[in-house]
This record gives sequence, C-alpha cells and structure tokens, in this order.
Amino acid sequence: MKKLLPFVFLLILASCSSYNSIADFYEAHKNDNQVTAFRVPQFMFSLVRSISPEMNSIIGDTKDLRYMQFPSATDTQSQFLNNQMNSFTGNSFIEIYRKNDDLKRNVISVREKRDVIKEILVYKNDNKNGSFLYFKGNFDPVQVRKMAANNEFESFSQSLLPQMLNTNVPPTE
Repeated sequence: MKKLLPFVFLLILASCSSYNSIADFYEAHKNDNQVTAFRVPQFMFSLVRSISPEMNSIIGDTKDLRYMQFPSATDTQSQFLNNQMNSFTGNSFIEIYRKNDDLKRNVISVREKRDVIKEILVYKNDNKNGSFLYFKGNFDPVQVRKMAANNEFESFSQSLLPQMLNTNVPPTE
C-alpha cells in the first residue's frame, strides 16, 4: 500500500498538469469547438512545397507539420494559450523571436541538436485567434533565422491554411 500511494499521487498530478508536448496538446484539442487543426501527411508535402520557393526551402526535410487555430477573444482564452506556449517551450526550446503586447504574443522557438534545428514552433495570439504552427525535421539554422527575421513564418502560415483547406484530400488527424 505504501508503494501504491506515491504512484497514485503522481498519476493525479500528471493528469492535472498542462500538456508537455505539441503532439499531446494537438490530440487533446483537435476536436474542440471552433478549432481548426490539421496535420500534413507525408504525401501532401509535395503539394505544400509547390506553393512557393520559400515553402519548398522550409518544407524540404520536414517529417511532421501541424497547425492549430483557436478562438482567443477573451482574456481567459488568451492566457490559456499563452500558458500552453510557455509550457511547450520551457527549458527545451530556444526562443529566437518574441513580441509581447499585453496578452498578444508572437513567438518563434526552436529545438536544436548540434548544428541542426530539429523542431520549430511558431505561436501567434492576437486576442482574436491563437495559432500554433509546428515543424519537425532537419532545418538549416541560418535559413530559419532568416525566415524569422523577415516574418516569413507569418506569410507561410497565412498561405498554408487556405492551401490545406482547399485540397480535395481531407487532412489526417
């Protein structure tokens, strides 16, 4: 019984804690009301690459691409999304760009391994909508830094959403 009590406590604590990965968060909230969510399957990367040369350069070696958009019209919704962004990035991501304006946020964070960026998380919250754009793969740090500096991730997500919603093939979970 003494061995079971700490296990039960950890289980309760884990169930009450925030999500610690984009994958967990995506699975938990993809069916929420007023949420737009898609995960790009491997065969569709060729379609996304053809949108523009910039898209081709960032999509080049992508293994996973997910996008979620949430309503964020209230302070409570905005704070929830901002807290989720902070919990995802925590100590394992490096912020390469951040702009805070009250509850509004623009954040680009990366996770690297040696001299390659392995994950990119782009978060935007304008107090109307909040969105997460997530890439996993092998990316050139110079290219990622350039895209962040030139606000190309913003234009990427703006062109990606209509492209994904207008395809004849339904996106996978």
